[in-house]
Amino acid sequence: MTDNQKLPNFINPTPNLDDTTILVTGGTGSFGRAAIKKIFERYSPRKLIVFSRDELKQSEMADEFAISKYPAIRYFIGDVRDPNRLEMAFRDVNYVIHAAALKQVPTAEYNPMECINTNVIGAENVVQACIRTGVKKAVTLSTDKAANPINLYGASKLASDKIFVAANNLSGVMGTRFSVVRYGNVVGSRGSFISHLNKIIAEGATSIPITDPRMTRFWISLGQGINFVLSSIEMMEGGEIFIPKIPSMKMIDLANALAPGVRHHTIGIRPGEKLHEVMITSDDARNTVELSDRYIIKPSFGFWGSNKSYDDQAKPVADGFVYSSNTNSDWLTPKLLKQMCGA
Repeated sequence: MTDNQKLPNFINPTPNLDDTTILVTGGTGSFGRAAIKKIFERYSPRKLIVFSRDELKQSEMADEFAISKYPAIRYFIGDVRDPNRLEMAFRDVNYVIHAAALKQVPTAEYNPMECINTNVIGAENVVQACIRTGVKKAVTLSTDKAANPINLYGASKLASDKIFVAANNLSGVMGTRFSVVRYGNVVGSRGSFISHLNKIIAEGATSIPITDPRMTRFWISLGQGINFVLSSIEMMEGGEIFIPKIPSMKMIDLANALAPGVRHHTIGIRPGEKLHEVMITSDDARNTVELSDRYIIKPSFGFWGSNKSYDDQAKPVADGFVYSSNTNSDWLTPKLLKQMCGA
C-alpha cells in the first residue's frame, strides 16, 4: 500500500436500521461506544440497548450519551454468562451485535476457565437467547487469533465462531440468521499496542519494548471496523465469516512511525503470541470467495445453498490461498498509519 492509495471505508452497503431495535453486548467497550455513536449519526433506531456487566462504565456512558440527544438509548446490566438475563434483554430486539468477550491473551492463558465461560459458553447463551426471542440477525465479533489458534483466547473465539455458524442449523428457515466478522488489531482500541505505546511515550519513555522485530500484524481503524460490521449485517445470509481486506505492518515499523528517533529493546514473545497472524488458512480457502473489499468464508453445512445476493460479484480464491499478515499484499505506510489513528 502506498501513500497515494486510500484506506477502504467499508461503508456500502449498509443496513437501514431506522425504527429497529438493536442490542450490543459489551456495549461499553471501545467498539460498542464508537459503534453506538456511529449508528445514531446515520440512523434513527427505535431503541438501542447497551448490554454489559459494568455499572460504572454504563454510568459514565450515560453522562456522555445524554438522554436529551440520544432518547432511544437504554442500559441493561447483565452478563453473557447468564442465559436468563440475556433472554430478558433480547425481547423485541431485531439485531444483535455480540462484542462482549475477554480479549487479553495473557489474561486468558492464566485464567482459562474465565475465558471459556465468557467467550464460549457466553456465545452459546447469546445464540439460544436470539433463537428463543426471534431476533432477526446476530453477528459476532471475532479475531485473527481464531484462525489456527495457539493461545486460549484464539481457541475460545474459534469455538465462538463455530457456534455462531452452526446456529443457523438450529434456527430454521425463518429463524435468526447468524454470521461472524473477523478482523485484526484495532488502531486506538483500549489496551492495544498503539494506546500502550502512546501512554509510555507521554510518560517520557526513552526506549520502546518490542516483542520481536520480525512480528507483523493486520491493522484496522475503529471506524473501519464499525463500517465493516454494519455492511456485513446487510450482506449476510447466515453462516458466513466476513474478513476485510486490510493492510499489515511490522510492529517495529509501527513503533518507529509513531515514535521516530526513540530507541527500542526486544522483550520476547509473550505466552500465547504468534509471530504473524492468519485470518484465512489454506484449509479455509476451499470455501472462501473474494469481493472487492472483503473475503467471505462460506459454511460447509447442508443449510448453505447457492444464489446468494453477492454471488454474482464473488470469485473463489486460489487453491491453497492463505491470508497472513506477513505475506499480505497490502502494507501500511507511516503516513497511512497516522491517518488510521485519526479515523
